[in-house]
Amino acid sequence: MSQQPQYKRAILKISGESFCVPGGFGVQRERLDRIAAEIAEVAALGVQVGVVCGGGNFLRGVNSADELGIDRATADYMGMLGTVLNALALKDALERLGQPARIHSALAIARVGLPFERHRCIDHLEQGRVAILAAGTGNPHVTTDSCAAIRGIELKADVLLKGTKVDGVYDADPATSPHAKLFTHVTYDQVIDGRLRVMDIAATELCQQYRLPVVVFNLFRQGTLRQVILGEPVGTRMDDAK
Repeated sequence: MSQQPQYKRAILKISGESFCVPGGFGVQRERLDRIAAEIAEVAALGVQVGVVCGGGNFLRGVNSADELGIDRATADYMGMLGTVLNALALKDALERLGQPARIHSALAIARVGLPFERHRCIDHLEQGRVAILAAGTGNPHVTTDSCAAIRGIELKADVLLKGTKVDGVYDADPATSPHAKLFTHVTYDQVIDGRLRVMDIAATELCQQYRLPVVVFNLFRQGTLRQVILGEPVGTRMDDAK
């Protein structure tokens, strides 16, 4: 297998739970450092990396609106701030490893990051800096999955990488179905028509429209991000190939 990266520019979508143990809260040092090391490793290969952070380790808007009795839009904005907390932690962790990074936030928070602007973000990617894309799209009622698809298209990425806690896309939930089948490849239509649990349908349709391939893989297995970047058969690839 070639040791040359198969992608020049990649958008990595990581969930908030990547920053802590399953069911945990906040950011835990061990998880943070491991994720940062994985990202720094592929950036050292010359790959331009943008990272979209989720914020579920602090708050999920869809759940918190009902739990707290607040408007869904308000809860979504609170969730966006959770992604900024993760972005700040990830930036510092990367820079401790010697990997330059910049936060590009869809919500203007001048003290902690740059406002997202496509051309400036591309400049930072081309200069070898990891672009950490925080605060989703800056709009309520839009998931960070859709944000990752939009940013992937805007920034002309070669691939959208979705790091999860499972090995890829299955025909059933592997946590409850011991005989669940892992797909090595799926089409956009299979995901949309079969309601397969990859990402939300709006994000999938965007990727299909702009032919942005997606690779779903287990970010919790050490070294898998590098394997995906090198084109090794890891996880599930989603595209329009039959």
